[in-house]
Amino acid sequence: MKRSELLSVEKYLRRKFGNTAITLKEQKDGSCEVLIDDEFIGVLFRDDEDGEVSYAFNMAILDIDLEDGTDIPVPN
Repeated sequence: MKRSELLSVEKYLRRKFGNTAITLKEQKDGSCEVLIDDEFIGVLFRDDEDGEVSYAFNMAILDIDLEDGTDIPVPN
């Protein structure tokens, strides 16, 4: 991934999630680690198929990281 692409996607993620602490760190295989305050939260992949470019963000959430959640209102 080109540096300009990486910065554009990083800027998009920061805007979308309202978090300026999001950073991307390019890996040797062409993917990027997605970090918040230096904590790994997921992986970003670039897909170039039939001349159209898209980016896929993959984030795994472990059940041990989840809180109870009974005090969180659920929308109808």
